[in-house]
Amino acid sequence: MDLSLLPKLSLLERQILQASNCKDMFIEKFEQMIRQRIEEEGESSDTDSPASPKKQAPKYTLPRDTHEFESRIVYNDIPIPVKVPTVIWPEVVGDFSLIKLIQTFSGPHSASPQPFPIHPHLTTSGPYTHPIIILVNAMLTQKRVVFLGHNRPSGEVAEAVLAACALASGGILRGFTRHAFPYTDLTKIDDLLKVPGFIAGVTNPTFANHPEWWDVLCDLPTGRIKISSHVEPAPITEGLLYFQQQASLNHLHSSNLNSDPTGDNLFMEDVQRSITNRHGENAIRAKWRAYILKFARVASAFEETVYGASNLYIIGPNEELSPESPSGVQADPLDPTTLRGHGHVWPDELSKQRELMASVSRIEGWRTTRSYYSFIQDIAAIYYPTRPIIKPDLHHHHERLRTLKLSSPEAGAIYIAFSYAVKDYAGICQLLTVTPENQAGLFYLGMGLFHPDQTVREATVDLLERISKHPAGQHFWNQLNRFAKLAFFRVKRERDASQSPISGPESGFGAPQSLVGVAMGDGLR
Repeated sequence: MDLSLLPKLSLLERQILQASNCKDMFIEKFEQMIRQRIEEEGESSDTDSPASPKKQAPKYTLPRDTHEFESRIVYNDIPIPVKVPTVIWPEVVGDFSLIKLIQTFSGPHSASPQPFPIHPHLTTSGPYTHPIIILVNAMLTQKRVVFLGHNRPSGEVAEAVLAACALASGGILRGFTRHAFPYTDLTKIDDLLKVPGFIAGVTNPTFANHPEWWDVLCDLPTGRIKISSHVEPAPITEGLLYFQQQASLNHLHSSNLNSDPTGDNLFMEDVQRSITNRHGENAIRAKWRAYILKFARVASAFEETVYGASNLYIIGPNEELSPESPSGVQADPLDPTTLRGHGHVWPDELSKQRELMASVSRIEGWRTTRSYYSFIQDIAAIYYPTRPIIKPDLHHHHERLRTLKLSSPEAGAIYIAFSYAVKDYAGICQLLTVTPENQAGLFYLGMGLFHPDQTVREATVDLLERISKHPAGQHFWNQLNRFAKLAFFRVKRERDASQSPISGPESGFGAPQSLVGVAMGDGLR
């Protein structure tokens, strides 16, 4: 199989491509590979056989969808077309469907909810926790998971196992596929039980009668998930004692808590809505990647709160190792990029305490697993490739724009910091990874065009102009609403007019145009 024309994308570019539904995202990279191949073939034909008659140059076509690369495998002189995913993440093995897995267990639960026995690691939203959340919690906390497909093809069972590995991984965590057994049987049960935290697929109904062999059983024909009566109880940990003490001091009892403090129920409703609206497999995988990323960020905040520091986050310059580290404070008055703040953002301190308290057992269970320690290693390995901009924390401050009701000076400091920090190709890629299209894209950055301070508005114009000229950023710019584009060109014209008062009204734009006409053009020329 020839993959020589498949471009090698960076980690940031792969994140952008997976989260986007745009079929021509990074198409210029494929064009570049084809141009290089044509030039190489032209040079070789000139040097090898200059006098030979000209052969018809091979035709290379651009992919219809950059998410997939089309190639061929020749078998018995028969070319077999093959589609290879352009973006491949750890723990993503085989051809499976997350949508199919989610629908399998969501349907029966929605039609007839059945309570689960309470287990702190698994039922994080109470006895009626969504089955898919229980499955993910079981894999995060390294429980023994069995998929049972009685009278089902073994391939269907294996597909469910591989889909579950990708679901819990989100393309971020590792350690699931190494201990996965897509299909096994009773003859290997002794070896299977020696593996901690396995994920196995079986078709023999005998497994259902032996709850001591598994912690969570996923019955594919019925679409039901069962929690074993033999599952080990969650141990008492320092984090659990800490939040029990906080609950008694701050009167944060279960009767006062939000019915969905973890946000899992709301998230599953959003996923099912996307499936109903036929958003596609890539959109669902992007949502799960964001979910696992949020889980890791919440776990980092948990460790900072309980233990004073976290293994899951590398503190940037000018930051403090305290959970009370001020966010939005500029460490150096002369450097706008020294804006402090890191980690996940909550609307208020009460919401933070509620979510951490609801997630404490799941997080503590994860902290003793293979995927936790693998994640720590990965953070150290990919920190610089995925963080060309060390300061400020783009993800944190963009979340502040999305989540909090900031004052004008606070919001202005973020826009100016972004404009100063995000300059080159890699920096724009990093910014685009925290502004995916399925989370409003550039909308919150575009709000800086309506800031009361003219300096902030002009800094936002500079930032958006750089993004619009970026190969991937131009797609995000095209998605920006026309109201924001009108404001963009208005601020740009006002600045150009103030800088060149002698120039005519069309200065900087080549010919007189109305703002509405420019915005309707959907782009910068």
